[in-house]
Amino acid sequence: MRARQVIAASLVVLMAGSAAWLYVGETPVPQKPDQLVVYRPKIAAERPSAPEPSPAAPPPPGLAYAPQQGQTAAQPGTGAPRMEAKRVEALISRSEQPRSRVADGRIAPAPLVRAVPVEPGAPAEPFGRDRFAGAQENAFRTVREAPVSTFSIDVDTASYSFMRASLNRNVLPQPAAVRIEELINYFPYAYPAPASASEPFRTTVSVFPSPWSEGRKIVQIGIKGYAVQPATRPRANLVFLIDTSGSMEAPNRLPLVKQSLALLLAQLEANDRVAIVTYAGHAGTALEPTAASEKAKILGVIERLDARGSTAGAEGIRQAYALAEQNFDPNGVNRVILATDGDFNVGITNRDELKGFIERQRGKGIFLSILGFGMGNYNDALMQALAQNGNGAAAYIDTLNEARKVLVEEATSTLIPIAKDVKIQVEFNPAAVAEYRLIGYETRLLNRDDFANDKVDAGDVGSGQTVTALYEIVPVGGPRVVGDLRYGEPSGAAGTAGPASTSGEYAFVKIRYKLPKSDVSTLISTPVDRASEHAGFDGAPNEARFATSVAAFGEILRGGRYLGTFGYDDVLRIASAARGDDPFGYRSEFLQLVRAAKTASALRPLPQ
Repeated sequence: MRARQVIAASLVVLMAGSAAWLYVGETPVPQKPDQLVVYRPKIAAERPSAPEPSPAAPPPPGLAYAPQQGQTAAQPGTGAPRMEAKRVEALISRSEQPRSRVADGRIAPAPLVRAVPVEPGAPAEPFGRDRFAGAQENAFRTVREAPVSTFSIDVDTASYSFMRASLNRNVLPQPAAVRIEELINYFPYAYPAPASASEPFRTTVSVFPSPWSEGRKIVQIGIKGYAVQPATRPRANLVFLIDTSGSMEAPNRLPLVKQSLALLLAQLEANDRVAIVTYAGHAGTALEPTAASEKAKILGVIERLDARGSTAGAEGIRQAYALAEQNFDPNGVNRVILATDGDFNVGITNRDELKGFIERQRGKGIFLSILGFGMGNYNDALMQALAQNGNGAAAYIDTLNEARKVLVEEATSTLIPIAKDVKIQVEFNPAAVAEYRLIGYETRLLNRDDFANDKVDAGDVGSGQTVTALYEIVPVGGPRVVGDLRYGEPSGAAGTAGPASTSGEYAFVKIRYKLPKSDVSTLISTPVDRASEHAGFDGAPNEARFATSVAAFGEILRGGRYLGTFGYDDVLRIASAARGDDPFGYRSEFLQLVRAAKTASALRPLPQ
């Protein structure tokens, strides 16, 4: 009997050991603290999915960006005591991200894929629950049937940063996460600037051959906004609305929020005002409206924030707007800045209800900007809807470098609007253009009659911002995508050339905008004629060629429906030749991302 018991016990141990060996064989386990962990379970239903490694924390200040002349990293506002500067420095430096190198005044970005330290007890990030409002890619349209294209301006950059965060994990972003216009507009462009704030835009247009389809052309529309001078910048009445729920515990969430807000605080003037509202299981005011000159007090509140509880985001939004309204400055900028992963699960979670509330507040002159954090349960669809209805931009902060770009280098454009409800309408000349398609802006399309209707909301542009839109067109006689109807008049038919004064035009661009304090729109227009045309792609301006390379990259990530055999190597070739001046290294980083996507393309995206 004893021998049988020993044999039975041995068999149990052997079977358990075999099962454990099979499980470990499927899922790599780190043997060293810095070993890169890549989880790829064969069948998700067999066992719980392994967590993704958390992205690296951000780099210490002074190494990841090129400070402006006479400034140092994390430099506080004018007149701030040295103690406050050290406090900002200390708050920002609590990080372990690989340091970027600064050489010859330019950034050398940190490696895109690196070993992630595995810390016992560190909060695991969720994955597979990111939410995006997918939209079908714009198709070619015939000019005879639809000669007019209308859309709202977009200066958001969240899609680019989310794409980068995905590639940093060596996975391709899901196609719905890629909004091509946000990839293009992530970069500043050297377009000619307007002369005064009274007409805050200047338009630049170019026409040149398509690099991926012979016989077609690209029409580039570039807009440069007026840059408000620091001496004339209006006061800011800001309310930081901070998500402190349990889902914000990971290092790339609330800790990164604290570091980001410390950077923004350093850019504010002494007469600006800041309040802080937090929300978790319930919402509360952590800091009553306080002069930005009291930086030590504000930083102290930020430092003490911690993450716990569920997410009562709607109640937090109400309290934040109430504080902004109590301290409303009719001559200043009144803005709520929401920092969250968007995972609202308590109170009003219906998107339409939240949008309606924010639209009413927008009518009172209080705008909303979004800073998104985290990956795995990021609700991009909700964040985009709220930002669009709140007359504000949506950014996604994946590293401290990105926080510096949005809140330091582009602080005035982030905070100070120069125009609201900006719309573009392009009318194509049927005598010159047979077909066209708008590249990107799928979630920003408007009806034709929305253009002149001042009641219809549209996008907003901040101080000094640039906006770029690209069309691919098929000239009359070129390789058509959509054939003519049997009973329709063929494109380019005789007698349809129009007035002689317009016969040399490809299109006519109209822009409507409202000044920040106005409810009546103003119209400006620009023809796209032969004088804007370049015979060869290599002869087009650098800015136009670089924007085209970024658009092509986004289209590849979305499936490349109209690109033919055009691939990552072609993007690299064009972008490298058109990189131009790159003082902050954004374009150099783009080249690294293209290379990373080329490597990651062999891996399937994480399940969503």
